[in-house]
Amino acid sequence: MRKKLIAGNWKMNNDVEESLSLVKELKSKELNDKVDVLICPPLTSLYSVISELKDSSIKVGAQNMHYEERGAFTGEVSPIMLKNIGVEYVIVGHSERRQYFNETDFVVNKKIKAALEYGLKPIICLGETLEEREKGIEKDSVRNQLTKAFDGIKESQIVLAYEPIWAIGTGKTATSQQANEMTAFIRNVIAEIYREEFANKVVIQYGGSVKATNASEILNQPSIDGALVGGASLNADEFAKIVNFGN
Repeated sequence: MRKKLIAGNWKMNNDVEESLSLVKELKSKELNDKVDVLICPPLTSLYSVISELKDSSIKVGAQNMHYEERGAFTGEVSPIMLKNIGVEYVIVGHSERRQYFNETDFVVNKKIKAALEYGLKPIICLGETLEEREKGIEKDSVRNQLTKAFDGIKESQIVLAYEPIWAIGTGKTATSQQANEMTAFIRNVIAEIYREEFANKVVIQYGGSVKATNASEILNQPSIDGALVGGASLNADEFAKIVNFGN
């Protein structure tokens, strides 16, 4: 039985003071203990948030990292740096990284390998554009991303996040049927690449304008194992409702 993972991606929001305020408020909420809860603050808040949550079940992840351990990569952070301050998860290949920072499937693959090498659990994002869905090639696109992402990677502790690009930060949401169909398809492709037993253990989230009002419908789909939440995770009440499946 896969345990659901609800992750909040704060993106480029909240300074240290704001981050700690949000975390303290979240800690005060009664959260569903049948799911894993993860927050991904901006880099400058990571250490402070980890320290604040040291006695909490809430996990902490990073939003990005470089694939090298060290070197002349101005403005970047390495996997070992994240690991050494207590980071457990790292988001890899988010659509905004692909769109605004030109991250390719090749780079995503290198980041996955680096994350696993240093004991971080990668949350690997993938999804189709609106144009690809309208052309009916969304599954071809996602299959291609999966194949390239896992090139040369053995069975490992990973998380996948299906995020249709047309639903990221737009207020649009894939229907629960569309989301369930695509996450089931992703699991089938993982089974083809590896084996069915491994595929059945992989947590596959949905990401794309998840909020309290649609959380229950999305999270109760049989193939969806959680959510990668954006804007709604910046409000403790809203995020807690999502963790509690809209209740």
